[in-house]
Amino acid sequence: MAKLYFRYGAMNSGKSTALLQAAFNYEERGQHVLLAKPEIDTKGADQISSRLGVERTVDFLIGPEDDARELFAEHRRRVQREAEAALVPDVRTDVACLLVDEAQFLQPEQIDDLLRVAVSDGIPVLAYGIRTDFQTRAFPGSARLMELAHSLEELKTICRCGSKALFNARLVGGRFVFDGDQVAIDELSADRVTYESMCARCYLRESGERLR
Repeated sequence: MAKLYFRYGAMNSGKSTALLQAAFNYEERGQHVLLAKPEIDTKGADQISSRLGVERTVDFLIGPEDDARELFAEHRRRVQREAEAALVPDVRTDVACLLVDEAQFLQPEQIDDLLRVAVSDGIPVLAYGIRTDFQTRAFPGSARLMELAHSLEELKTICRCGSKALFNARLVGGRFVFDGDQVAIDELSADRVTYESMCARCYLRESGERLR
């Protein structure tokens, strides 16, 4: 049985790099993959970009009202048609894996769709994202992944102090803020929004011991 995987970490833990590496590994072996990300992630438009400078265009975007399984099925059929039309001996004609970036921005129902892709459709799904927002609250998509995923894998990064980073602090115009909407993409903001990965100690220090 295929599985749903959730690979998570704080900001700058190399999630997009790991996703692109996974896609490369599949394709190096002659297998087809599909890449997707939530439409709400307007940073990079339809691109997945790693901090190492590697970029790749996704196969489809998932809108907040979309059925993720139906979108996957539509693009799976396209891959099958194109592979069959290639008339290359021994070519694989099906999708080997679905890779989803920024999965925290998906709706819980869309995470359910991803589970069905894995279990009912037999295609492994690798979802990458962060667990919590800048107020240490779980994103709805991440919370559902923590509940449903067959496999949970933490991708680690470090805080400014050298300790393991757990949280994602938000800065607006270079200053830490601890109030606001759960989702803030820098291109949509009047002031530049950035994030810093922090350990619990440094997060508490900057927030004045505040967790919410």
